[in-house]
Amino acid sequence: MTTVLDQVRALIERLSPEAICDDCITERLGLSVRQHANHKTRELAGSNGFERQLEPCAICGATKKVIRRRG
Repeated sequence: MTTVLDQVRALIERLSPEAICDDCITERLGLSVRQHANHKTRELAGSNGFERQLEPCAICGATKKVIRRRG
């Protein structure tokens, strides 16, 4: 069984090196609440090349907190 964390990580890695916001992660993965995505991206940030910062999202184009994986 794949966890939400696994799904979030896989989505971010597929988009690498582009960045994605929590709202787009929520929408793409069909999560019930945005907080799921927010919690998981904060958990990933700072580990294994994952970075969270304020910049445009590659999906929606809005400037907000996004996460990416640096290869």
